[in-house]
Amino acid sequence: MLNKNLFLFLKGLAMGAVNKIPGVSGGTVAFITGIYEDLINSIKKINFHSFKILFTRGFKDFFEEINGKFLTILFSGVIASFFSVSLILDRLIQDYEIYVFGMFFGMIIGSFYVIYYQLEKINLKSFLGLMIGLSIGLFISFADNIEIANSNLIIFFSGVIAISGMVLPGLSGSYLLLLMGNYTLIMVDSVNALYFTLIDIVSFNFEFINDPERLYLLKVLLLFTIGSVTGLIFLSNILSTLLKKFKTITMSIIVGFIGGSLLAVWPWKKENMNGGNSLFIPDILSTETLVTLFYIFIGILFVVLLERIANKH
Repeated sequence: MLNKNLFLFLKGLAMGAVNKIPGVSGGTVAFITGIYEDLINSIKKINFHSFKILFTRGFKDFFEEINGKFLTILFSGVIASFFSVSLILDRLIQDYEIYVFGMFFGMIIGSFYVIYYQLEKINLKSFLGLMIGLSIGLFISFADNIEIANSNLIIFFSGVIAISGMVLPGLSGSYLLLLMGNYTLIMVDSVNALYFTLIDIVSFNFEFINDPERLYLLKVLLLFTIGSVTGLIFLSNILSTLLKKFKTITMSIIVGFIGGSLLAVWPWKKENMNGGNSLFIPDILSTETLVTLFYIFIGILFVVLLERIANKH
């Protein structure tokens, strides 16, 4: 029993790690490791019926109804992974930003390739879905130009959207955050802020209360968490229904969305006079460009191989 719980915790660690990497879905890891069906079924049970059990029969029956032991161990691993991976990503983005985004770019291309070949056929319905997804992707790519990325409402809905990667294999929640312009804010800065706050509290150091930036980041994480819990409960039912009844157009929209959003994660960019980013074509013969291209290739290869392993299972 201990080994079973330990392995379940380790699977949670893996899901949490890949959920922070744009282009890879935690749902894919759940699928590979054989817990996807249990995950979806357990999440679906968190509904009005289970809460009725909570208030009429008590917490113990509620915990058993939603497969609470399974969810607790799994998400303990996910949460623990979020902190550890966040600190590593923070350092990598600071020191090797172009290489990190090169790998992100490659992972997203790999995800686009994988999901595209999940389309059953190209017809009018799927073409319409592609165009809808393409339009949404292009819109989000330029979202920072209309300044919606960091509002409280957007952060809340970022949580709702990002958690979709946990319940839908092939769709990366972190990738969606990257496109919306708040990946670093939520998945790196705010998670690190919570980590350092917990350390301060354990050390009886409460000076962070007077730190406006720390408090802002904690508020961001709170809004994101509320959105994530909301999305986890409702999207697991909605997404499974959409894929069951409208699989072709749903997958088409996802493919179009990814294709239309690639510009937002182009590794070669520089800050312009207006504070925004301008994309440019790099010198193909420079060492930095060649190394970045190598990381793009590694990103593509990683996602494609991961998906092929999932298909074998």
